[in-house]
Amino acid sequence: MQKIRNIAIIAHVDHGKTTLVDKMLLAGKLFREGQAEPDQFLDSNDLERERGITILSKNVSINYKGYKINIIDTPGHADFGGEVERVLNMADGCLVLVDAFEGPMPQTRFVLQKAIQIGLKPIVVINKVDKPNCRPDEVQELVFDLMCNLEASDDQLDFQTIYGSAKQGWMSTDWKHPTTDITELLDAIIKYIPEPKVLEGPSQMLITSLVYSNYVGRIAVGRVHRGTLKEGQDVILCKRDGSQVKSKIKEVDDFEGLGRTKVPSVSSGDICAIIGIDNFEIGETITDLEHPEALPTIAIDEPTMSMLFTINNSPFFGKEGRFVTSRHIYERLLKELDKNLALRLKTTDSSDKWVVYGRGVLHLSILIETMRREGYELQVGQPQVIIKDINGVKCEPVEQLTINLPEESSSRIIDLVTRRKGEMTMMETKNDRVYIEFNIPSRGIIGLNNAVLTASAGQAIMAHRFLEFQPWKGEIERRTNGSIIAMDTGMAYAYALNNLQSRGRFFIAPGDEVYAGQVIGEHTKDNDLVVNVCKSKKLTNMRASGSDDKVILAPPTMFSLEDALEYIKADEYVEVTPKSMRMRKIILDEMERKRQNRQTTEES
Repeated sequence: MQKIRNIAIIAHVDHGKTTLVDKMLLAGKLFREGQAEPDQFLDSNDLERERGITILSKNVSINYKGYKINIIDTPGHADFGGEVERVLNMADGCLVLVDAFEGPMPQTRFVLQKAIQIGLKPIVVINKVDKPNCRPDEVQELVFDLMCNLEASDDQLDFQTIYGSAKQGWMSTDWKHPTTDITELLDAIIKYIPEPKVLEGPSQMLITSLVYSNYVGRIAVGRVHRGTLKEGQDVILCKRDGSQVKSKIKEVDDFEGLGRTKVPSVSSGDICAIIGIDNFEIGETITDLEHPEALPTIAIDEPTMSMLFTINNSPFFGKEGRFVTSRHIYERLLKELDKNLALRLKTTDSSDKWVVYGRGVLHLSILIETMRREGYELQVGQPQVIIKDINGVKCEPVEQLTINLPEESSSRIIDLVTRRKGEMTMMETKNDRVYIEFNIPSRGIIGLNNAVLTASAGQAIMAHRFLEFQPWKGEIERRTNGSIIAMDTGMAYAYALNNLQSRGRFFIAPGDEVYAGQVIGEHTKDNDLVVNVCKSKKLTNMRASGSDDKVILAPPTMFSLEDALEYIKADEYVEVTPKSMRMRKIILDEMERKRQNRQTTEES
């Protein structure tokens, strides 16, 4: 057991975490000479590769100098905190990976805070020291200050610092003297990360993750806390509600390299996968049959945002998706709840509408994007923040927002954020760039990213993390422009779009199929405008000068899924299918919408 090290890797988005793990796998000789090296092996999911972010935590292990190093890759984004909180329970130490130029960022702080609370021993890795303008020594001081602020113990503050470039494949204790490989980092892990404590007694294992197999079903993954678990052993599953269920272990797997290996037994400190346990949830305990004793369940931060999910009932329903009924969508959401700890699901009075609660727009949009790629069709409403009543006071979630931007656009950005009830807490200038920190309601962040990028000509870097619930900050002005709505169902013509260009910007191109009630553009004024884009040019035998001039149209505005979710108003849905994404009014019929608006006005 002295020869095992369990480490989690903590880093902000895009600080080089997955690249470093790839280099560690190569150092562990998991790939034979001549075999193609992996590129971002752990970010195996298509979505993770496209966005360059880690969404799901994963376990791998390498053998180095007779030691087995179990590596746990954690997501860097605060929206995936549910993943982070459970996987840190499996580690004894952590690598805190920081960019040598940017320094510790809000999400580094978010995950590091969890690790320090659990008592993990850190090793600080300052990456990307090959970048121009990098400041490794200053960043090391910033990490120390951050740990002091997070109330780290004296032992945690006495951390080892390693410098290097994961991309170039070297690590060293002195950044001015590059080495040729990353062995200094692996040696530091063996030297400074404590071995797992061996606890004798009745067996106990906390389930911190699950893997699904088409052959054996759900597989429980976790770290053995105490005792030994063997193949064929009778055990008790201690449930969250306090009940106990007798079960039997069919197979025990150990993590070996990039996969799992069947072993006869696992002992205290081992990270393993257990096959044969039925109906378990993450956070429950597998215990000894004679002495069932549950471990504390994993406490997960509460969700801060909700979104309405419903079936697709637009005129184009069922054209592109394979799973379109309410049963399909409900079963898929229940399946997601099994492994996505930070997600909550609430049924409504209607059998085809559900409210899904998550950590933020990114957290929920990743779920929607995954579902559409699996062949689901659905519609989602505007993201809403969760309002709490704390001691009779209406409270909303507030986040810490950090923006790193060029000096010349700072005044525009400060104006943008303060209009959304943001309060500036810190501002400093480094190398012609300004770092600004704000406390801002979660409502204010919805749709802010696009506005910040536009105001800074695409040069701002924005990051945020949940802080706490604070009293309601008042109304925030959202999009003031009205929508341009299609009047008829059919194909959009360039002739019609050309005549309407002065009315606003469009989201569709000539030749696109549209339906009545679909949001096809943004009006220049604050009211909604219904237009007919399916009107073609009438053919006559009369010719006039200029009548056949070439039509020149502005290119349509394209939206990503997050952009569309942040853009829509309360009376609009985003329709998501495997091939398309459209915005639409909830009530498609124009007369019905007017009647509803009149009714609402009279009631108010």
